[in-house]
Amino acid sequence: MDTDKLTNTKVREAFDAWQKGDSKTFLSFFTAEPKLYDDGNPRDFQKFVKSACGHERFTTIDKVDNEGKDIYGNFHTESWGDFRTYFKFHQNAEGKFDRLDIGQAQ
Repeated sequence: MDTDKLTNTKVREAFDAWQKGDSKTFLSFFTAEPKLYDDGNPRDFQKFVKSACGHERFTTIDKVDNEGKDIYGNFHTESWGDFRTYFKFHQNAEGKFDRLDIGQAQ
């Protein structure tokens, strides 16, 4: 997959870790207690990463917005199949992610 569209270095590195199923590296890009919102609803971030990383992944990157922090594309899950989704990374002043919004994209 072409990740050249991912212009934010930290997002690209976190995205690569997610795609490889490397939850430890993925988590290293986040603050100690990041927020997670799934289609606008709060979820447990740690539980989500533990259950999804390595089992869910992007199959395409269709669009990148917000200075490289918002990714839209096709996504594959073992339980829900394939659908369009987004990951929106929120980066704090120290460069760590303190929030991740995920959900189905239109």
